[in-house]
Amino acid sequence: MASSETAAAVQRDSEEHATLRRVAVSSFLGNFIEWFDYASYSYFATVIALVLMPPGDPTVALLETFGVFALSFLMRPVGAFFWGHMGDKKGRKWALSTSIFLMTGATFCIGLLPGYLAIGLAAPILLLLLRMIQGFSASGEYAGAATFLAEYAPSDKRGVYCSLVPASTAVGLLVGSTFATVMYTILPDAAVNEWGWRIPFLLAAPLGLGGLYMRRNMADSAEFHKLKATGKLEKSPLRKSLSTSSRALLFCTGFVVVKAVSSWVLQSFMPGYLSTHLHYSKTDAYLITTLGLLSVAVCMPITGYLSDLWGRRPMMLLGCGGFILLTWPAMLVMSQGSVGTSIAAMSMLGVFVAMFNGGCGAAMVELFPTAIRYGSIAIAYNLTVAVFGGVTPLASASLISLTGDPLSPAWYVMFAALISFIAVWLAKETAGKVLD
Repeated sequence: MASSETAAAVQRDSEEHATLRRVAVSSFLGNFIEWFDYASYSYFATVIALVLMPPGDPTVALLETFGVFALSFLMRPVGAFFWGHMGDKKGRKWALSTSIFLMTGATFCIGLLPGYLAIGLAAPILLLLLRMIQGFSASGEYAGAATFLAEYAPSDKRGVYCSLVPASTAVGLLVGSTFATVMYTILPDAAVNEWGWRIPFLLAAPLGLGGLYMRRNMADSAEFHKLKATGKLEKSPLRKSLSTSSRALLFCTGFVVVKAVSSWVLQSFMPGYLSTHLHYSKTDAYLITTLGLLSVAVCMPITGYLSDLWGRRPMMLLGCGGFILLTWPAMLVMSQGSVGTSIAAMSMLGVFVAMFNGGCGAAMVELFPTAIRYGSIAIAYNLTVAVFGGVTPLASASLISLTGDPLSPAWYVMFAALISFIAVWLAKETAGKVLD
């Protein structure tokens, strides 16, 4: 009898680990697709401007392209309310499966868009429409993936598992950067302009179908099923969140400020910045960015593990402190023209990204109860990303244009890091908390 009970326990443990692995992979893949798309848009922004925007001044066309990028973020708060409400009402599985379907469909269609010379103003209008669909659908991805993973993960390993979500962000950007580097290396500019830029968007279809299949075959977490079975699901989870968890929402919002800004300035804006303002070749610019992103991807699971060991706050404070003290010196080093030292500076900033994000995902999840967790994170995350993240490339380019100082984007990052530092300093430690 004892041996059969032991065998049954081993079988249950094996099934639980297998389920956790599937949840981890599906969460990783969906967020990866989102950020691979955003990376592709950013890295091929100059080409997209030439193909889809009205002909004229290339600088104006590039600003228009980034303007479309920023406008698409207006849909993120709208999507946050929708996906957050549905994720807490219908379940994490439904919200994540539906959002990935919409997101990958819109991304694929961007790869099929005819150019301005073929359909005129319809080209930029359709681009804006598709980007807004992407913004709407992607607004549920980070919150849902972090919530889904946290509710499955053991409490003493929640940090390392939740770090897979921002790690997938880094890997998505890394693959996008690598893809762009390879494209510009092996193809002439004419081929990239004509058809090469479309490939990463078309790849969304097979990747998205794989992610959709995995998510549709997942079950919602035990915590969510327990709420559903006992009839304790909130009728209006967003109203409940605003009325009972306003302090937690403020903390979550403060956490996301530097997360959003550092992602866009240091990872998406950087390739164009290095080539346009610091006069690196496109190949060198993408190489510097790619290796910097590699440092993020490699360090993220380590910092997630350390947040389980030491706590969320120490890791997040270290990341913020690094940005406040060393962003401007790092960008000054990059301005000197050396590829080697620029790689070192970018990699150092990547370590700060990993330090902050290694604890941030789990910290946000641990702020809220199960009944309002998805929606609360979605609201705080996407409102902050819309305000600080979506306008970052445009704001950075405008800062340089207004001040004439190519290092001025550093001050934007440092200001964002100061806001998040204060939020983390005032928040309580939540590592190891039992989710309720």
